Amino acid sequence: MYINIGQDTVITDKDILGIFDLDNTTVSKSTREYINSAVKQGECITVSLEELPKSFVITTNENERKVYISPFNTSTIFKRL
Repeated sequence: MYINIGQDTVITDKDILGIFDLDNTTVSKSTREYINSAVKQGECITVSLEELPKSFVITTNENERKVYISPFNTSTIFKRL
């Protein structure tokens, strides 16, 4: 199944490793380091530059990791699953 996570960005549900709330998880230093690492390695994709980010989705496809920064709440993404 395909899931829209903002703008025109669509991912498949089988590739999702986790869906996380940015407000709650970025309090942790290790989460901030993980996201910074993904940005430095070119694996981070910001879905919308116009709206504030509310969550991030980690996916993997054929050993390729992507971190999507989404303007949708985690509950909105879960409802679309």
